[in-house]
Amino acid sequence: MKRFYREVSVEPHAGGWRVALDGRAIKTALGAPQIVPIQALADALAAEWERQGETIDPADFVLRDLADYAIDVIAPDRAAAIAGILAFGETDTLCYRADPDEPLYRRQHEVWEPLVTALEAREGVRLDRISGVIHRAQPPATLAALRARLERTDDFTLAGVQAMASLAASLCIALAALQDDADAGALWNAANLEEDWQAELWGHDEEAATRRDQRRARFLTASTFTTLVGRSDVS
Repeated sequence: MKRFYREVSVEPHAGGWRVALDGRAIKTALGAPQIVPIQALADALAAEWERQGETIDPADFVLRDLADYAIDVIAPDRAAAIAGILAFGETDTLCYRADPDEPLYRRQHEVWEPLVTALEAREGVRLDRISGVIHRAQPPATLAALRARLERTDDFTLAGVQAMASLAASLCIALAALQDDADAGALWNAANLEEDWQAELWGHDEEAATRRDQRRARFLTASTFTTLVGRSDVS
């Protein structure tokens, strides 16, 4: 698509902020007004439009897509959205370990255990660690507490959490990314520990590395998105 606008602006509207192209307000993918709660986020959305050249690159609108997801998908049915996010806690990658006598287990324990125990301390929950890949349900009280945690979180932060949890296959990783001292790059590496382990054993695949880099970029952008929102929840 050819660039069809000259000026990008940010303006307050309806208690929030919106981006306008040549004075015309942006709408979401489903046609709703794209109003975001924080000016910093609106500025970042505007920057995506401003950096386009003569041809618009749809892949360069990751923040816009996250904002649209918050407005079009999460806001109309928070219960369904939260259930989908919670599923990444029920099958959290960080809880599924190798057998204790395997070398991989030691690395998993070293990298993953601090993240799991930190979540347990923050949220007052207990997560079961499982050896192998056969699913085991997490304690009902744990899932209820995590659901309550997500219910206290605003729509836009939930959009970032959903994206990060999906990319990392881990709600633990996604919630860790919301902490003020979070290192998103280190969290992404933790989520990909097993993939890196296999690459060390069998060698790196160029196509797999390219896909990982792309997923990493999306994860980091989702983390930036939650930072721009201000991580505004009531906890």
